[in-house]
Amino acid sequence: MSFADAPIDADSFARLDAGGLRLGLVDTSDRDAFAAWVQAEMRGFHAGALAEKYIDEQRQRIAYRRTTAVWDDSTTDAATPVATVSSWPTPLTLPGDTSVSGWAISSVTVAPTHQRRGIARALLEAELRTADSLGVPLAILTVSEATIYSRFGFSPTTMTADLEIDTRRASWTGPAASGRVQFISLEQLNEVGRDVAERARRAVPGEIELDDHLWGRLIGLLGDEKGESKNLRAVIYHDADGQPQGFALYRLKGDPADFSSHTATVEHLRTVTDDAYAGLWRYLLELPLVATVSAPLRTVDEPLVWQVSDPRAVRAVRRRDHLWARILDVTAALEARRYAAPGRIALDISDPLGFAHGRVLVSIDDSGTATVSPLDGSAPADAASLALSVNELGALYLGGVSARTLVRAGRITELRAGSADAVDAAFHSPVTPWLSSWF
Repeated sequence: MSFADAPIDADSFARLDAGGLRLGLVDTSDRDAFAAWVQAEMRGFHAGALAEKYIDEQRQRIAYRRTTAVWDDSTTDAATPVATVSSWPTPLTLPGDTSVSGWAISSVTVAPTHQRRGIARALLEAELRTADSLGVPLAILTVSEATIYSRFGFSPTTMTADLEIDTRRASWTGPAASGRVQFISLEQLNEVGRDVAERARRAVPGEIELDDHLWGRLIGLLGDEKGESKNLRAVIYHDADGQPQGFALYRLKGDPADFSSHTATVEHLRTVTDDAYAGLWRYLLELPLVATVSAPLRTVDEPLVWQVSDPRAVRAVRRRDHLWARILDVTAALEARRYAAPGRIALDISDPLGFAHGRVLVSIDDSGTATVSPLDGSAPADAASLALSVNELGALYLGGVSARTLVRAGRITELRAGSADAVDAAFHSPVTPWLSSWF
């Protein structure tokens, strides 16, 4: 049995069935069934109907995912789902150059006609129980609405910033790159860029592996209904040995009143080395006739700020949560990552859904490897000790949120003084967690 055809969760099925609704898997080999699901997803995100060729394009690349829907057989269009969700396991990078399998949840929609009937709860709880039954240690998602998912145990684990850079003030003061930047077609980038993206992914906690669909959309070769890819420019950075170490995708938009004041929007920039990072950012900041470089979805710890003559020329116009995580198997999740300091940490975890509920002792050795064991009785005398919910555990997991901050916010209780500092020392990630794409 593959993850895609694992049985539908019996509890959620029964709950929805009692309300006259039907929860089931979509047969993605049936084009009509898949088309109805895709159109329902588009409607759920207030998008227009997809043209037939784009339905086939999606089916070719995401049919492998677990595709779930809810139908209301009493409606006039009973073949079209009233709710959708899509999921698949994917490697998630962790601190310490390791990774763990994450249950990626996407395409969560409920039709406006069927709101407030418990459909979203049934769908999400079914996803969590399915992932748990398949042995996937945690679930992950990117969210359009931040108020929904905390009730299911999710919490933000990475933040992003949308940057706006005034190139007339941001003279380059960073290192000179040793390689060269060259234009490349989207088709050529499709051939060589994915390896670059994957190598970059392995170095940054919070990044996921891009499947064919996500990669194709990112580089403009899929889902381009409006023909916008014709305005997408791609450049690749080769190091001094001629090896590709980074790429950037950007668009240019002119100012009708001033041709010398174009805006370059960086749709995606990924680098494996600091040398490639410097080479590509310098290229973008020195584009002729460009007054502003806009870069959405960047890390909140961007080195660029320290590579220009005026740091205030690099402005974060928006900062927000991006990747949310929900731990299901505490032992597997915590043992998968590496830690920055040794020690012992007792965690009293509350989880209303039961997956992560309980008390554990995390023992971290000098190499940063953890062993997690059940804890009965009092915490060892030399252990830090905290009480927290599964939400806070997820926030701490990648090292991007401080335990001390969560204590001050009233979200974590120190059962022993100084425990938050011990947790921060161990959970710290030297690389700021970041997810550079949507899924």
